[in-house]
Amino acid sequence: MFKTLKNDLPASVVVFFVALPLCLGIALASGAPLFSGLIAGIVGGVVVGSLSGSKLGVSGPAAGLAAIVLTAIGSLGGYQNFLLAVVLGGLIQIVFGILKAGIIGYYFPSSVIKGMLTGIGIIIILKQIPHFFGYDSEAEGADSFIEKSGENTFSAIVHISDNIILGSFIMGLIGLGILLLWDRVLSKKGKIFSIIQGPLVAVVFGIIFYQITKDDTTLGIAKSHLVSVPVPDSFNSFIGQFSFPNFGAITNFDVWVVAFTIALVASLETLLCVEATDKLDPDKNVTPTNRELFAQGTGNVISGLIGGLPITQVIVRSSANIQSGGKTKLSAIIHGLLLLISVIIIPNLLNMIPLSVLAAILLVVGYKLAKPSLFKKMYLLGWKQYLPFIVTVLGIIFTDLLKGIALGLVIGIIIILIKSYQNSHFLNKEDISNGNNTIKMTLAEEVTFFNKGAILKELEGIPNDTYLELDVRKTRYLDYDIIEILDDFAYKAKARNINIKLISERGIIENPPSYIEFFQLRPIQEQFTK
Repeated sequence: MFKTLKNDLPASVVVFFVALPLCLGIALASGAPLFSGLIAGIVGGVVVGSLSGSKLGVSGPAAGLAAIVLTAIGSLGGYQNFLLAVVLGGLIQIVFGILKAGIIGYYFPSSVIKGMLTGIGIIIILKQIPHFFGYDSEAEGADSFIEKSGENTFSAIVHISDNIILGSFIMGLIGLGILLLWDRVLSKKGKIFSIIQGPLVAVVFGIIFYQITKDDTTLGIAKSHLVSVPVPDSFNSFIGQFSFPNFGAITNFDVWVVAFTIALVASLETLLCVEATDKLDPDKNVTPTNRELFAQGTGNVISGLIGGLPITQVIVRSSANIQSGGKTKLSAIIHGLLLLISVIIIPNLLNMIPLSVLAAILLVVGYKLAKPSLFKKMYLLGWKQYLPFIVTVLGIIFTDLLKGIALGLVIGIIIILIKSYQNSHFLNKEDISNGNNTIKMTLAEEVTFFNKGAILKELEGIPNDTYLELDVRKTRYLDYDIIEILDDFAYKAKARNINIKLISERGIIENPPSYIEFFQLRPIQEQFTK
């Protein structure tokens, strides 16, 4: 723990500042008490973070569930009845984990996952631009194209000029300048600038700016443009913010329908975020998905029991954790503790933070998820990768997260079916141990992302200190997703003392430094038939 604390503690502070407005904003967008979003953030950090096998994933309330929550609270006849659905949904997720339903996460193609990351990055940027200028008509954390205010994502940006709050805009610019200076210059000047993160400095400047200008008629920032954490005036009023489920409604069929809906949507969103987080992870860790469903289910049971919103793993917080240098689950746990401590001890101080400063932090997170260079890279991979990618991106922008992913997945499946309807898929692993602990693995004639789960399982099961012969001489089509898996495995194989001999029609190569470069990102049959 102490070895990585120097990385995890600064990262947890950044995740805290990203999570705080999102917890409050998602609660507001869901029609639930503001405190319910904070409860979900705390439970997602401390409970789910402790139980999860993900080193870098961060959980909390998710925008993808906001519409379901808003509808369910009204249709079930009250918030207490809805909380019962959250508890039951968590129990269903635990059952999903026991039944090993987490394997579903391996069947999403890489192009769709990258499209999800990019689409979320663009949505973050588009949704935070109004907040950056002080136009706060829509709650933080909303991700739907059509907004509750009657605006849509683009019309809200068009109407910024009529709704600029000068103080918020100036503080947004200062905050963004601090973040860029920290990221591009100061972080390379010394360890102190890695320990004290730019977002913390930007938030401190925001509080100081608010205090200096609060009585100024031109630069003063109204409370409606600041963070709004509930402030109890006594211990009893603090306890009074917790709500408890109505177990008397357990025979209500509608409650069970909502519970299954929450379990299915939350599990799907979690598995997608797990896959995306593992792809962003510089150390290429593989999260155990069944354990993740168990952790998420436990978190939802506890969150529902004390009045919190449903929880999923969330890519915005997870990517902020990775970008800030987090190394272990300790950063997620500390961020949850920071949420808990801050809402108890310093809620008044939190309510001095301008939303425009937090918008600046999220703008940087969004840009790092949706760098323009990624579009060029995906285009160069060919239409089979680019089409699902771009459809996912556009679907997320113009609908919402889950619909965009569904559109990209449909396109990806159609492409794969076109390519593979004539061919069988199998993975043959043959042990030819002859005293030197050698294993031979032969890939099928055609290998697609449908084989990701099987290949990941086989590679992870290879013992340390092994000599692996990987035979691709019979392979006519090798999906890019599988090439990425082989590339990631080669990275980890060095630490496990696994030597790899790649046998192809082009010859034999020992421990290829990059499978992506070896296969040159072209269909394998174009090389092997020459």
